[in-house]
Amino acid sequence: MITSVLVANRGEIACRVVRTCREAGIRTVAVHSDADAHALHARVADTAVRLPGSAPADTYLRGDLIVKAALAAGADAVHPGYGFLSENAGFARAVRDAGLVWIGPPPEAIEAMASKTRAKELLGIEPLREVTEADLPVLVKAAAGGGGRGMRVVRHLADLDAELAAARAEAASAFGDGEVFVEPYVEGGRHVEVQVLADTHGTVWALGTRDCSLQRRHQKVIEEAPAPGLSAALDEEVRALAVRAARAVGYVGAGTVEFLVAGEQAHFLEMNTRLQVEHPVTEAVFGVDLVAEQIRVAEGHALADDPPRARGHAVEARLYAEDPARDWAPQTGRLHRLAVPDAVRLDTGYADGDDIGVHYDPMLAKVVAHAPTRAEAIRKLAAALDRAVIHGPVTNRDLLVRSLRHPEFTAARVDTGFYDRHLPGLTEPAPDPLAPLAAALADAHGRSRFGGWRNVPSQPQTKRYLMAGEEHEARYRHGSRGLEADGVRVVHADARLVILDVDGVRRKYEVARHGDQVYVNTTALTALPRFPDPTTQHAPGSLLAPMPGTVVRVADGLTAGAPVKAGEPLLWLEAMKMQHKITAPATGTLTELHAVPGQQVEPGTLLAVVTETP
Repeated sequence: MITSVLVANRGEIACRVVRTCREAGIRTVAVHSDADAHALHARVADTAVRLPGSAPADTYLRGDLIVKAALAAGADAVHPGYGFLSENAGFARAVRDAGLVWIGPPPEAIEAMASKTRAKELLGIEPLREVTEADLPVLVKAAAGGGGRGMRVVRHLADLDAELAAARAEAASAFGDGEVFVEPYVEGGRHVEVQVLADTHGTVWALGTRDCSLQRRHQKVIEEAPAPGLSAALDEEVRALAVRAARAVGYVGAGTVEFLVAGEQAHFLEMNTRLQVEHPVTEAVFGVDLVAEQIRVAEGHALADDPPRARGHAVEARLYAEDPARDWAPQTGRLHRLAVPDAVRLDTGYADGDDIGVHYDPMLAKVVAHAPTRAEAIRKLAAALDRAVIHGPVTNRDLLVRSLRHPEFTAARVDTGFYDRHLPGLTEPAPDPLAPLAAALADAHGRSRFGGWRNVPSQPQTKRYLMAGEEHEARYRHGSRGLEADGVRVVHADARLVILDVDGVRRKYEVARHGDQVYVNTTALTALPRFPDPTTQHAPGSLLAPMPGTVVRVADGLTAGAPVKAGEPLLWLEAMKMQHKITAPATGTLTELHAVPGQQVEPGTLLAVVTETP
């Protein structure tokens, strides 16, 4: 009987495992890096053990340190979560050799499926050895790990070597293994997967299908269960293949078999020998707790002969601290507030007031809705995200809401190219034009009509805000009946709530302020000073760091004075385990180059200047 579990992971999944263990009466041990010293997963566990350092390679990827932590804290079992060492056979063996229970598949099963190249060979599928023009487009893919890291689509043969090098570097950084391979890239395919659960008594469950086709950079954004629109024959085929793959390697515990589906054909991608990020949609549909089942299987309990029946539909959205309109640039900073309606499930590794750092994946939370039908589940999730209170760095919340309400998604006609086709429209700014006025009225509440820096009382008062990248000016007056504004009637105004009557329709605006950041309902604004600071101006053509990170590479031979072409890659930043390419904004001359490999940069750091050719 397991009494204490060390969770060899961080963030949302660590908190989620802790929650199930607590419900089962099992004590928990967290491990944390220095960057995570005050992280939520370290706070909610019964015990926490420090892993010195902040980089994953020095902390969460150090299996020896984690085993020592488990022994020192008195744990008798280890749950690997997902990512990091969850699919590392050596780590699984080290856990077992230390006399601890490994809550995961046998090391031999992990080894059989750990490398995507070896997994394909096991099933008789060969990767491309030599790529020709006729093979394009192709997909460069990391042999280990997942989550879209170390993955590149190559459409031009001349780009292959550079993309191979970039994929190897990213894979080595994320997984400690730089092996990559090349396979055909299927255009317009759907990403469909099957959740399996197996015990030590020979029973293997196939817990339905999931569709994870909405992806950015080959990393899933929205997932649902069951996968809609599969024919009965194809549904049966992928579930049977998943069970066969699990049995072929003597699998035990929870795992996922992934396919790329095009028409009525299912192409095997890989088997993930761990719990998946999107496992909550399967839990919702089948009414099971997969972490609880993992623990029971590790204790030697047998599964029932048949899995529980599926009921309804579930949809999950991954909330990221990132800006989809700026090449998905990850965002950092203080998360002041995160709250969603109680009608949906929220799995998160953050609490109000936590800081989002640069070292790890930018996922803030997973939001999950379950309902009797797909349409109802989508409607519930979209409404919950639309009403969610998110105060802090830029997130993909608006993108998620628009994606869920897009006619292609509601009609279940999605594929992995969805964002390639629709991203500009999905990220088009649509701020509320009255948000600046509501912010100004809330700010003015309680002020004397003669107070502050404001103009002569008889004149309109002004307040400037930055909203959706553009400057807006709000104008109002202190009238005899209180605050007034042209074109609207101010029904109510205080520091937290403004109610405006526009053509007989009352609109409520909830206002919150954190320093210069102001949030009006779901619209984020930045309060601007009355007089701009001239020292913050940059020359035209300046390339500023879009995120905090590390300069990992500068283009070969690039020096100040070199000619450059618009769109030409100049340097690469690594942030939150992903590499981001900085390109020339115009054709001209590189007149300044400040970035050097290894340099740590903050958002807005001047990296280079390109002077456009007249």
